[in-house]
Amino acid sequence: MKRFFMTTPIYYVNAKPHLGHAYTTVVADALVRYHKLLGEETLFLTGTDEHGDKIVQAANKEGKTPKEFVDGISARFQALWPELHIRFDRFVRTTDTQHIQAVQAFLQQVYDAGDIYFGEFGGHYCYGCERFYTEKELENGLCPQHLTKPDYISEKNYFFRMSKYLPWLKQHIADNPDFIRPQRYRSEVLAMLESGALEDLCISRPKTRLTWGIELPFDKDYVCYVWFDALLNYISALGWPDKEDFTRFWPGEHLVAKDILKPHAVFWPTMLHAAGLPLYRHLNVHGYWLVRDTKMSKSLGNVVDPVNMSKKYGTDAFRYFLFREMHFGADASFSEDALMGRINADLANDLGNLFSRVLSMTAKYFNSRVPRPKTYQQDDHAIADICATAMHNYLQLFGSMQFAQGLESLWELVRELNKYVDTQAPWSLAKQGNMERLATVMYVLLAAMRKTALCLWPVMPKASADMLSQLGQTADQDNAPAIRMGEEVGNLDGIAPGTVLAASSNLFPRIEVKKDAKGNAEQEKEEKKEGKQKGQNSEGKAAASPPLLPPASAKGLVALEQFKALDIRVGTVQKAEKHPNADRIVRLEIDFGEAVNRQILSGLAEHYTPESLIGKRVCAILNLEPRKIRGLFSYGMILTAGNDAHLGLLTVDQNVPNGSEIA
Repeated sequence: MKRFFMTTPIYYVNAKPHLGHAYTTVVADALVRYHKLLGEETLFLTGTDEHGDKIVQAANKEGKTPKEFVDGISARFQALWPELHIRFDRFVRTTDTQHIQAVQAFLQQVYDAGDIYFGEFGGHYCYGCERFYTEKELENGLCPQHLTKPDYISEKNYFFRMSKYLPWLKQHIADNPDFIRPQRYRSEVLAMLESGALEDLCISRPKTRLTWGIELPFDKDYVCYVWFDALLNYISALGWPDKEDFTRFWPGEHLVAKDILKPHAVFWPTMLHAAGLPLYRHLNVHGYWLVRDTKMSKSLGNVVDPVNMSKKYGTDAFRYFLFREMHFGADASFSEDALMGRINADLANDLGNLFSRVLSMTAKYFNSRVPRPKTYQQDDHAIADICATAMHNYLQLFGSMQFAQGLESLWELVRELNKYVDTQAPWSLAKQGNMERLATVMYVLLAAMRKTALCLWPVMPKASADMLSQLGQTADQDNAPAIRMGEEVGNLDGIAPGTVLAASSNLFPRIEVKKDAKGNAEQEKEEKKEGKQKGQNSEGKAAASPPLLPPASAKGLVALEQFKALDIRVGTVQKAEKHPNADRIVRLEIDFGEAVNRQILSGLAEHYTPESLIGKRVCAILNLEPRKIRGLFSYGMILTAGNDAHLGLLTVDQNVPNGSEIA
């Protein structure tokens, strides 16, 4: 049996959980569920990081001891995850005895090997990051993370010979392209390694300055640097060095946000290599959730509470939005308007409506029992093909961290099923008395709905279980359906004739947006209170008309928010070939800095040979709905200029990384 070990970062307990913590952990939970669907044995680890300067400072503010403080915050994290339908297997705390013993054993092993030494060092110390920065790492003399001037501290400390292993790490990353993914973060780490800014790592703090930490086994006057301590949770929770789980589940998969890329991509692999331990399989890195294009911050008052959102809109709907809205690796914007839009469009109109109408008709025409299909017609075979393609693409894309694209491929099926209802018109078949054809149509719908519900279990475990239960299947939001997912693709089997179904379904009711008396949305009304009406300046006075007006566009005007909704990025063409079934179309595989290259179809064959396109840096819209063209799906649109006679590609004149956003 294959094994899958998934970790989140262990979260720093100087503040309560927020949307960023929730997203990382929900994604980890879904990946574990995905591998359970594939029949693999899984282990899911999360936890809390509880040592360091910031913990002491936060505890002092609340008048508590560090231990009292971390106990309270860690309990908040543990209580939050079940509310978001997250089921972890182990929760590690860096104050656990087992973890402390593993850290000290690791320190002693590396020290005995000669890779930890004592020396005097003067450096720029950022208390926010709890680390020293070199001159090269500072930006205009400021910490690159907090944009504050670090304190210069000179003291004696212990150092890990990290610089000794940097050439090896650079070669390992070059030889293993998917070690860090998406591609943009691999490129970022290689740039770090080539910059010359990285040196040996200071791994201790003197007790004269900090006592809240793990004591070094070879010097009782020092405690371990918080990052060196925290990273070791990934193996301490498996019982390293002598427990069986370490050999059974290591190496694993790490999932982190981009702000902690360096410790996980540089510190951690060099630590493992120095100790002679295998490296992790992949470091999967996601972007930030932004609010009105700004990173969440307590000082700005724009931090999103995931529990409030979950309670307000439903946990599974909230989870679905997180996967659907963020393209893994890139930043994404959070707004309640966007969340309500996804719920109404995707869940209420598409999926919820499908279940509601099909189950109601089955109740009316077949007494809520699955009918036995008769002769399949061409339209039925077409649905079976669409279902097989959607499931295949969904499973492939989800496994390669392309969650939004995977869900879109599944929604291709959901939308086609709704169209199938409209074109087959079961109500007309019933009126005509054509019960054989009606039975086949309803069976095709119910079988494809079951497939859809199975696929959604990693993303929406409770809703998936509810859908399956309505379809007469044994279902549990916490335990994977008892199926072989590989055998589910390519057929419409799995739902037995005669199975008793629910008579109705109301899984995802529409959300009504509140309007004022004039029909304006409440959010717009609030903006007007702040004196921001159209045609007014910041003081609420009439604004002067612009002196010059541009000529009207032939296509009219669009709002800035409409343009911002387009995900336009730069990528490099890696492969190009003629479409096997369309002479004018070229099939391209393009590197946009994602986990895998993206397939895009484009009508370029009359203007470019496939060979001439390889290596070109193109611009493309990535968040268009996938289109099926002559049997192949296109996941985006390349931007061109000109007309049918003269067509040219839009390119960039700077060597920006693949995946760079055009804005």
